[in-house]
Amino acid sequence: MQAIWNGAVIAESEDTVVVEGNHYFPPQSLHREFLQLSDTQTVCGWKGTASYYTVIVNGKQNPDAAWFYPQPKEAAAQIKDHVAFWRGVDVIEA
Repeated sequence: MQAIWNGAVIAESEDTVVVEGNHYFPPQSLHREFLQLSDTQTVCGWKGTASYYTVIVNGKQNPDAAWFYPQPKEAAAQIKDHVAFWRGVDVIEA
């Protein structure tokens, strides 16, 4: 799987974890030069508190387009530190 935005591959992995239809990419699959930590946080009742990244490619920003759970609840332990994408980031089979 690949996560692509504005012509750049943000993450690429053959080992994503699918939860609620979203592919969560393992931390080592991320191209972190395109990710900037955001101050945004949200809470999911069963997964816990999510943190966000702004995706930045070629000077363009996509605020809070990636999220992850640094300390998920036990039911979501398999996605700890894995990153999922939305807001126009294409997640496709490579």
